[in-house]
Amino acid sequence: MTTTDLDPARIEAFAGRMGGLLNDALLSLSISLGHQTGLFDTMSSLPPSTSAEIAKAADLDERYVREVLGALTTGGITTYDGDLGTYVLPGEHAALLTRAAGVGNMAALTQFVAMLGSVEQDIVTCCREGGGVPYAKYPTFHRLMAELSKETIDATLIDSTLGLVDGLRERLEQGIDVADVGCGAGYAMNVLGRAFPNSRFTGFDFSEEAITAARAQVQEWGLTNVTFEVRDVSDLGVDERFDLVTAFDAIHDQAAPAAVLQGLSNALKPDGVFLCVDVAASSHLEENVEHPLGPVIYTISTFHCMTVSLALDGAGLGAAWGEQTAQAMMADAGFTSVASHRIEDDPFNVYYVARKS
Repeated sequence: MTTTDLDPARIEAFAGRMGGLLNDALLSLSISLGHQTGLFDTMSSLPPSTSAEIAKAADLDERYVREVLGALTTGGITTYDGDLGTYVLPGEHAALLTRAAGVGNMAALTQFVAMLGSVEQDIVTCCREGGGVPYAKYPTFHRLMAELSKETIDATLIDSTLGLVDGLRERLEQGIDVADVGCGAGYAMNVLGRAFPNSRFTGFDFSEEAITAARAQVQEWGLTNVTFEVRDVSDLGVDERFDLVTAFDAIHDQAAPAAVLQGLSNALKPDGVFLCVDVAASSHLEENVEHPLGPVIYTISTFHCMTVSLALDGAGLGAAWGEQTAQAMMADAGFTSVASHRIEDDPFNVYYVARKS
């Protein structure tokens, strides 16, 4: 193909898209700053204010606030009155950018950009040589995931998720044994432990940092029915011990996901239930082309989910392993019934309820 064969209008349109993409990609870093520094939370309660007034209210440095507001204003996040020198965060934007938005706080998600960008050169090397990037290269990962999962758990776990399994809430009230694989900082188990004191909860994760944080919360909340163990969940070595096993966005990251699924299947009592929450996507790329978060899923997978698995010589499933693969792998692990559900307050995930009988 020569340049004479190219459509100038398509070139111009794509150039516009690339310009917009570059603007938005870098703007996301400023949005992340606005979230992490509490700038958006402060501005949401202020009248039109100067950068000095905003900085004072937020306890931030004025010069940095002014520059960040320059990015946010030119990016359409905040508005600016040039005559008065005042800035405003519109209420409609605050509804999606502040901690008051809970699970709807999209500013929190922009933290992924810097975290993933920090391993870009490692990923470049992996693209050329294979292998993967280990968890140790992501020092902020557990903090970020704890922050994001907390909002989802608070919004859905007790009131919505438990309702996907008939009679589960009643069984938890009476007292059953529950495990969470890949529990991270343990927030889900601690929430359930506090809500259902008659049941017993155990969280497993191979990160000592995460388990330390989970145990600290147990102490802070005064829980006596929740324990956490540093454990490689691909080798649980437990038979028919638990009535319920959960996994929250953890299976697709595993080095040996088939072994993990088989192990937790073995760990369930015959009438037990596996509740698995994972990324909502198809296993087939052509079915994800119109996915509203398709680029997000595949990019996060490349820069984290797939590569941390490959770093351990693992399967490298990736975040877009999809419903078809998930269903098939659960069946191979001995689950004869696997149902998929969606929850309105969590558009990012699909909820699987799997049983052995």
